Amino acid sequence: MDDLHHALADIAAIRGQMARAAQFRGYGPATLFATALLAALAAALQPRLVPAPQRDPSGYALYWSAAAALAAALIAAEAWARTRRLHHGLAGEMIQAAIEQFLPAAGAGLLATWIILAAAPSAAPLLPGLWQVFFSLGVFASCRFLPRPTLAAGIWYLATGLVCLAQSHRPLAFAPVLMAVPFFVGQSLVAVILWQASRRLALAEEPYATL
Repeated sequence: MDDLHHALADIAAIRGQMARAAQFRGYGPATLFATALLAALAAALQPRLVPAPQRDPSGYALYWSAAAALAAALIAAEAWARTRRLHHGLAGEMIQAAIEQFLPAAGAGLLATWIILAAAPSAAPLLPGLWQVFFSLGVFASCRFLPRPTLAAGIWYLATGLVCLAQSHRPLAFAPVLMAVPFFVGQSLVAVILWQASRRLALAEEPYATL
């Protein structure tokens, strides 16, 4: 019985290693571009729904957190369906690997937001920049099982995050454009990268499909 448990553990470990070594195909270009549009829409609606973020940083953080949660839900729903279709028997391991890559950065961002709002609300203008920096860390962590050009998106988010941090002491620290431009361009860039990668893969597989 012990030998059976060891064998099953070895098989699970091998499957996990295979999942981490394979390129993750669960993120769909169309959905990534939809999240770019969502960021632009959220920025357009911010002046109406959060008209005074300087006086209501909690409302500002809640507003953008809701937008981020909606975007994450869209990506997760499609990722689950695509992974089951494209990765077959490794679907569970691939999803787990994807979550493990991005979860630390997302968790750190949530905790940093909570600490700032609870203990140092005067530092709330730092939030847009911090969100983008944490997001860049999630992208960097995910790069090893995504197409190599995805690294450019991580660099983009890091750069825009640092620019936003540099603007945090100015009156426009909560300006919608500081969220709209980084996430619209960044998510669009990832969508294009994934679309090109899927086309290359389809062309590579086409000769085998005719056999």
